[in-house]
Amino acid sequence: MIVAGYIIRRTIILAAHMVKEGKIKMPVLKGLVLAGGDSARMGVDKGLIDYHGMPQQDYLVQLLAPFTVQTYISKRSNQFAEDNQNVIRDVYTDLGPFGGILSAFQSDPECAWFVIACDFPLVNSEAIAQLIDARRDTSYAVSFLDERALMPEPWISILEPKIYPILLDYLKRGRSSLRGILVDYNTPLIRIKNKDVLLNANTPEESEKLRQIIQGR
Repeated sequence: MIVAGYIIRRTIILAAHMVKEGKIKMPVLKGLVLAGGDSARMGVDKGLIDYHGMPQQDYLVQLLAPFTVQTYISKRSNQFAEDNQNVIRDVYTDLGPFGGILSAFQSDPECAWFVIACDFPLVNSEAIAQLIDARRDTSYAVSFLDERALMPEPWISILEPKIYPILLDYLKRGRSSLRGILVDYNTPLIRIKNKDVLLNANTPEESEKLRQIIQGR
């Protein structure tokens, strides 16, 4: 796992490079763990499944922590606990993770959001660092290429603040597909170094298969 020392060194190097090249400073990055789904196919809350010795949503919060100024968990209203300071309540209904992302931007429209769904148990620090390294001040977002579909994988993405008005505009037009927006705006796609990271678990069978991969490491 990439340790905090790497992050500090990387920040210093990037800052020096930006000054030298006269580049615009990138917006502050916050994390958003998408854990507000109803988990109908899984049968249990996917955010609470234990793959790594703790609930998956907490594992992802810890994984993102060295890379972000703050990381939050996106939850539906009926999952929301008032005393949980690291939860962003999804104020939209029937929009799925799209609503969770809109709620995050509503809470802070000036930052960028590293969004990751809780059904990717194989995600690791290397993948997170790879996506962060691909950020550009000219892009609305950056995400990994889903090589099976030859499309963006929207649920592990960094969304820059300038995409927020676009999300709202699409919502007004009755569209709530983040993948569609990433395609329409031709946002950068990164080939992930470890393709297993993009394997997700939406059923008990898929969950068990990925659990065996984790235990075999």
